[in-house]
Amino acid sequence: MEMQPGKNLGRGMLLIACVIAMALMTVFFADLEDEQRNPNRSPQSRQTTNHIEVVLERSRSGHYVVSGTINRKPVEFLLDTGATDVVIPIRTAEYLNLRMGKRSQAMTANGPITVYPTRIAELTIGDIRLNDIRASINPNMQPQGILLGMSALKQIEFIQRGNTLTLRQYGH
Repeated sequence: MEMQPGKNLGRGMLLIACVIAMALMTVFFADLEDEQRNPNRSPQSRQTTNHIEVVLERSRSGHYVVSGTINRKPVEFLLDTGATDVVIPIRTAEYLNLRMGKRSQAMTANGPITVYPTRIAELTIGDIRLNDIRASINPNMQPQGILLGMSALKQIEFIQRGNTLTLRQYGH
């Protein structure tokens, strides 16, 4: 049985094409999954004469997740009106170079936890900018995101309608 010239080359090219197609599909579906987890990765702002507005879409899991910054470093927030403070995992706090205050106790739905108070110089979501925000560093929290609690949310108006949440900052 005689081999045809180029047959092995054709098989090799087909194998390479399959590997490239699988890599592209992996990137596409990972991006799609990330978009469903955080549909607000690039929040758009609308400015009027008296306020800045950012409209967020609810994630597939039913939460409002949004990308923003703390002290000009990119982070991801999970809006949590049940949290008194902005709550930051310790690894994220280290990445943000936040100072840890004296150890204290905080009450959660699951009982008391140890936290360390800190201050955030600047927090942004789109063009909304909040300054000097009280926060807590939680050493037992998983580093997947930051809880955006009422110490920040009390400075803005928020309105939920259907699957959107509108954030408004007045007097910018």
